[in-house]
Amino acid sequence: MSVSISRRLALSALATPALAPAFIATGARAQAVSRPARVLVGFAAGGPTDLVARIYAERLRGAYAPSALVDNRPGASGRLAVDATRAADPDGTTLLVTPASVMTLQPHIFPREVRYDALTDFVPVCTLCDFAFAVAVPASHPARTLADLTTWLRAQPAEVPYGSPGAGSGPHFVGDMIGRAVGARLTHVPYRGAAPAVQDALAARIPLVVAVVSDLLPHHGQGVRILAISSRERLPRLPDVPTLAEAGYPALTISEWMGLFAPARTPAPVIAALHQAIQAAVRTEEVRQVLDRLEFQPTVQGPEEFAARIRHDRDLWGPVVRASGFQPET
Repeated sequence: MSVSISRRLALSALATPALAPAFIATGARAQAVSRPARVLVGFAAGGPTDLVARIYAERLRGAYAPSALVDNRPGASGRLAVDATRAADPDGTTLLVTPASVMTLQPHIFPREVRYDALTDFVPVCTLCDFAFAVAVPASHPARTLADLTTWLRAQPAEVPYGSPGAGSGPHFVGDMIGRAVGARLTHVPYRGAAPAVQDALAARIPLVVAVVSDLLPHHGQGVRILAISSRERLPRLPDVPTLAEAGYPALTISEWMGLFAPARTPAPVIAALHQAIQAAVRTEEVRQVLDRLEFQPTVQGPEEFAARIRHDRDLWGPVVRASGFQPET
């Protein structure tokens, strides 16, 4: 933390007595908050969101707060943790790590249940990483390329089922977008998570699956064949797999992010210190190794750029959800 940030923290604490006990500022390397920080995650321990939150939380210890512990609040597709963060004191000790879909996609899917706004109820601190989606078929499928798959799909007399990790998920709607883009009739088959969807693809019980790249990567060439990915560029571990843009569908360039949020009205100096700590964390070998293992790309977009991305993604998903005709079960 710079000396200037430390001075601003001290002034902020003096100007806001109710919050002052949470802040300390005693020098160029002062921590931003004096009490342990909680990093809320809306999903169970062991999943990708949890792993990302834990590796970054470890790096916040001593650099931002005396300690930073992950607090898993699974339920309501990630919204329980969001609501708990929104209700927390804006003193920098309660943070949220969440994938983009909870903030940008779910408001379109669950308009009655979603009572939060990513930009007014929170401070978008920064992105933590990006990840892409993949389109895959069983190894026994005749399609070797996306063009092959398109030809095969169009020749089928009935709608073709495709699997995804769940109804209302990013892969669900990416699959719907692909079907409309290539002029094929697809029927969505929701699974309870990526693992059973991938297992059915491995067993050729379903001819097509859309999932996060990391869910399919271990099986590529050994049970499934990834035909295309949704990222802007090819991935190092899949150098021979084209992007959807390269395959002729630039509108299907979609990357999801995981991001860090704080409650609205968290003081700007604390947000700046938190962003600085994350920037330092992403340069460490430990963080990069975890992200690389998940096939996630490290990205740390600051508050303004992150907020603009949230607006863009919310605008993107609205028409997609409406065009799909999807109605969540009540």
